Amino acid sequence: MMMLLYYEENLRDGLKSRAGGNLMARNWGHGSQPLDSEELDDDMPIQPVTIPDVAVEGITDTPRETASEPESSEASAAKKLEEAEKEEKSEGDAAAGRSEGAEERSRRFLLRVVQPGLAGLMDGSVSTLAPIFATAFVTKNPFAAFLVGMAAATGAGISMAFSEALSDDGVLTGRGHPVVRGAITGGMTFIGGALHTLPFLITDINLALWVAYLVVGIELIVIAAIRHRFFGTSWWLSMAQVVGGGALVFAAAWFFGHS
Repeated sequence: MMMLLYYEENLRDGLKSRAGGNLMARNWGHGSQPLDSEELDDDMPIQPVTIPDVAVEGITDTPRETASEPESSEASAAKKLEEAEKEEKSEGDAAAGRSEGAEERSRRFLLRVVQPGLAGLMDGSVSTLAPIFATAFVTKNPFAAFLVGMAAATGAGISMAFSEALSDDGVLTGRGHPVVRGAITGGMTFIGGALHTLPFLITDINLALWVAYLVVGIELIVIAAIRHRFFGTSWWLSMAQVVGGGALVFAAAWFFGHS
């Protein structure tokens, strides 16, 4: 009997100590340690566990403002569009400037080089036909025709050089330095007159005349091509004008050579 009472007291003390430990476990860490269902006593009251509010720095309940995002994206798109328009405009201005510069260079080249050179070539190729062929028809001597031709080409070149240089100083017309233009005109005049003179170095007068005819035809075609290329003259109209002028001069040479 005494033994039974002893065991009963020990059992009761063990249950109390276990219940006290469970209460300490529940209070420690505010419920961070869960309790097993086997350790709960039927007579032990269950206390609710509360979790303390934890303030997290940097997190607020204020909703994020997104209304300004569309406005900023629209402003950025408008800015990009404006920059693209400015860039396109600058590229267009640069292209227009390059085009105007190319046109101005082409105009200067036409006025300062092509025009005086063409004038000299036409004069030398056409004006010297009469004395050269008239001499060949009269004398039947190709070397005599050669000398007359070179003299005519040289005289025409000098005359045209001075005429071009002294007629325009280039200030008002923008045609460049007069000395340069005079040199171009005089040089092309001499070349135009000398080219169809060279065939008369051939000793046979008939062969020399046929070769000279061929050279004159080539010269007239070149003159017509230059007028068509740089001045926009119709090809057939240019040929008709140039060949017509040459034919008139050759008719004069034939007339005086056979008088």
